[in-house]
Amino acid sequence: MQLRVVAINDGAQGVRVLRLARSDGADLPEWEPGAHLEVTLPGGLRRHYSLCGSRADGQEWTIGVLREERSRGGSSYLHDGVEVGRELTVTGVRNLFPLVPADEYVFIAGGIGITPLLPMIETAEAAGSDWHLFYGGRRRASMAFLERLEPYGERVTVAPADECGRIDLGAALAAAPRRALVYACGPGPLLSSLEEEATAAGLELHVERFTAAPLPASVQNATFEVQLAQTGVTLEVPADRSIVEVLEDNGIGVPSSCQEGVCGTCETKVLQGTPDHRDSILSDEERRAGNTMMICVGRSRSSRLVLDL
Repeated sequence: MQLRVVAINDGAQGVRVLRLARSDGADLPEWEPGAHLEVTLPGGLRRHYSLCGSRADGQEWTIGVLREERSRGGSSYLHDGVEVGRELTVTGVRNLFPLVPADEYVFIAGGIGITPLLPMIETAEAAGSDWHLFYGGRRRASMAFLERLEPYGERVTVAPADECGRIDLGAALAAAPRRALVYACGPGPLLSSLEEEATAAGLELHVERFTAAPLPASVQNATFEVQLAQTGVTLEVPADRSIVEVLEDNGIGVPSSCQEGVCGTCETKVLQGTPDHRDSILSDEERRAGNTMMICVGRSRSSRLVLDL
């Protein structure tokens, strides 16, 4: 799908907000809170950005792009190489972070992690749910979309680290209703700490990560085989290569993007064998079922995997 950039704004220091629309003015597909958009950039780069506009606006999609200090080309291009009128190639919305209906929520955002939570808050407010947002960042000037949160008043706690330190996650969850669902997005250290606090508080936690969760130091890679069911080809995956890399080495192209198991682009059906899941997407139930895996990071607990490729 080709979408035109119809407006660009500075959401905060280091954050660019792009509004996208069809050139013919037609409505865009509907989407649900938590959905993200895949943008294809020059050189074949694919990057994912959460939709953060209002779902009531059927003609525009909005994304917020943080300028990454160690950009691999995605954020720098969208900050420096895109102007109003430029067309971008995007893939339709995908939602790996859906909002489960509930009467009570706690939302926790770190930095640009506010983007997927904005439409969730809008939806929770419209449904009459009780909710509170804890929004942390390095400094107020770098925290995007503060003006959109102002109308919610005391439902929002803004915590710039240079003014008041980091969010007290323990206190935030201790004050939450026992039936509240916790939704969080932000840097890895924030989410890792939050997982511990949510477990201790007995609260149900839903997270979306920018990067993969760290693996235990004890994890080791072993060589295994992958059989491609559609062709019968069998390939060896050595300890120092991923399934995606081995496929590409053998001229077999598969959709992939993040290479970290956080975007879901490479999700592949498993027909036989036991996957070693190392992504940050699948639920515990999906991991136990072993019906799909993210082949950019996942490996095998059995000597062979048969994939639907």
